[in-house]
Amino acid sequence: MKRLILSIALLTLCAFCTSAQAGVTYSFTNITNNNTANAAIGEAQLFVDVGDAGGGYVSFIFRNTGPEASFISDIYFKDGSLLGIAGLQDVDDNFGGAYGDPNVDFSPGAGPILPGGGSEWKVTNGFIVDSASPDSDGSNKDGVDPGEWLGIFFGLQPGRTFNNVIEDLASTELQIGIHVQGFDIEGGSESFVNNGVIPAPGAILLGSIGVCLVGWLRRRRAL
Repeated sequence: MKRLILSIALLTLCAFCTSAQAGVTYSFTNITNNNTANAAIGEAQLFVDVGDAGGGYVSFIFRNTGPEASFISDIYFKDGSLLGIAGLQDVDDNFGGAYGDPNVDFSPGAGPILPGGGSEWKVTNGFIVDSASPDSDGSNKDGVDPGEWLGIFFGLQPGRTFNNVIEDLASTELQIGIHVQGFDIEGGSESFVNNGVIPAPGAILLGSIGVCLVGWLRRRRAL
């Protein structure tokens, strides 16, 4: 019985490790603060999932979880280990054979500087994507609105790996900036930069189960 429980604990911990390495989620921190409420909305509902897409590619999946009105309109990358944008997944781009959200449409290129980011956020061409211009009512049917997502795939520099990308994000050698428009409050816009890592809920649960099983086994041995 003890061996069975120990085996389950070890398998659970292995599953936790595998899940943690499969992809990493980052939130965003506001850098403009044009409106405090809008800044808080963006920080609460904007995320990017960074994953190993295989074949020397890294995926960046941008999500707007909502519910408050807002849309991601421009995305900027500071190089790090990235070589350049290899493709997109949106309504008409199918990198890897799969299209993205039917309501999202982006293309490479935009103004070279992240709005509100200053000269330190001047980004070279090939590391920027832009949605269509806002509609007359201030909305944007092509940006990443609540409940929508956009996939961006990068090739890596020679000799670099997915782990190098995660290291670059941790050291801020690689940073991701987003410009967000269409907030309900004053119809304002804000810019954000990637923040810390958020462990996946499944990984947290598996890790907790593993810790509990190991702790239970230790207590049993002490009796």
